[in-house]
Amino acid sequence: MRDYLVFRLYGPLAAWGDIPGCEYRPSYAHPSKSAIIGLLAAALGIRRDEDERQHRLSEACHFAVRVDSAGRLLRDYHTTQVPPRKRGIKHRTRLSELAGDGLYTILSTRDYYCDAAYTVVLRLRDDAECTIEQLANALLKPAFVLYLGRKSCPLALPLRPSIIEATTLKDALDKAPSHAEELAELSQPGEYADIFWEDGEDSGYEAKHAIYRRDVPGSRNPRRWQFTNRREHYASVRKGG
Repeated sequence: MRDYLVFRLYGPLAAWGDIPGCEYRPSYAHPSKSAIIGLLAAALGIRRDEDERQHRLSEACHFAVRVDSAGRLLRDYHTTQVPPRKRGIKHRTRLSELAGDGLYTILSTRDYYCDAAYTVVLRLRDDAECTIEQLANALLKPAFVLYLGRKSCPLALPLRPSIIEATTLKDALDKAPSHAEELAELSQPGEYADIFWEDGEDSGYEAKHAIYRRDVPGSRNPRRWQFTNRREHYASVRKGG
């Protein structure tokens, strides 16, 4: 038997990253590992520039996700006014940026998912620096504000973390709270739910296929935002089964 941390994610908007172009910011339809590690790190009080602590947390976590509500794709044409970069000048607030001279406009297209809901299942390696209980407590009282992939995507429901003793991922999801009443209005048509998990996880499901996804956080330094590959497996299961 193993301890699994199970929690839910829901917000009016969510964005889960993908390999971006200069002007187009796509999103996967379900959470990336970098987004989940970023959320856990924020809850624990680990800052973005603490690369080594971020890396150790990523290495310690095996995660899976069940898509409870697929949501709807929203494509936003995004415009932002920004000041030019000048040596020796740092803007601490948005008011300071707008007060400068020579403002120009950055144009981009950004993808979001509306009214999507997910159940996340997390398992820690034996040599992890934190315990599953510490992670659960951090999600209840996070050190930093949590969001769903981008800062413009706040949580709309409590995470409701719970620790479940189970033999496999399937066993953990079968025992997990369903939150069916709260998510009833979000349910998408169809009898099946999609489940995704990482290599090395005893899932209890029969995988239909596997893909490589470039979403393991390497460096979060803004000047060299780097990610590496991982293998992700997929299965489709009957809802409530």
